[in-house]
Amino acid sequence: MSELLALHALVEADPDRVAGLLLDVRPGGLSPLAAVGGVVEDGDGDDFVVVRDGSRLTVTVDRAAREVAEQGEWWFRGVTSVAPDPLGSRVTYRIFNVAPGHGWAVRFVSRGPLNAAPGAFAELVKNLGERLGVPARVLG
Repeated sequence: MSELLALHALVEADPDRVAGLLLDVRPGGLSPLAAVGGVVEDGDGDDFVVVRDGSRLTVTVDRAAREVAEQGEWWFRGVTSVAPDPLGSRVTYRIFNVAPGHGWAVRFVSRGPLNAAPGAFAELVKNLGERLGVPARVLG
């Protein structure tokens, strides 16, 4: 597994409060990351599979680590996590290549998601700040 992108933000709220909202990702949940559509496979507790834009995504919530991971069927794994920061919480989004081999192909298919990620992350951070009623900003 290799990291392709990491984005960071500051949300001026307690990490448990930010994680409480962010990790509510089941369909109908309050998180800006809440799955759209129905669950097609339901695992134990916080693990489930949804279909988004024709692709299966396995969603895994780790409450102790304050993180949610979304993994596609082939190369994509996106992990959003919350950590303490002196001003509140540090929210980090990372995209990983989890494809076994075929690195050359990932370079081509990952362009779209990698290019879209900064804008989507900025929207996520804005949404978190608005829902929590606190300042939130992407860090350079």
